[in-house]
Amino acid sequence: MGRVMKRFLLPAATLTAMAFLSTLAQAARSDQKGVASFYADRFHGRTMADGGRFDRRSNHAASRTLPLGTMARVTNLENGRRATVRIRDRGPYVGNRIIDLSPATADRLGFRREGLARVEVQVTRLPPARDRGGRVFASR
Repeated sequence: MGRVMKRFLLPAATLTAMAFLSTLAQAARSDQKGVASFYADRFHGRTMADGGRFDRRSNHAASRTLPLGTMARVTNLENGRRATVRIRDRGPYVGNRIIDLSPATADRLGFRREGLARVEVQVTRLPPARDRGGRVFASR
């Protein structure tokens, strides 16, 4: 019975995982519109969700829904300015905000003085899917 279960359950589990990842990728590819904010300077040097250090001069960003490592284009809907960011952290956890940006990116988008801006976030590249051991098991 052990061989029979392995023979049928392993492919079923693999297909289930692939379907889940496909659904996740589909959700992550959809454009989002909402409010952006930016990290306070006091977060400079702190550890982010991906284990790296936050740099206020970087293109780092935080999202609650996009996978870590995702590259995205953020457009300020008020002035049309755009910037490309890498999702490296989780958040924001305030109100209806959809993304937290570095102060440098807020400068590029022209909203650092205001503190908040209506933006559109478009995924440009998803990170490769990895298994629990960190090995890439599906390419996009």
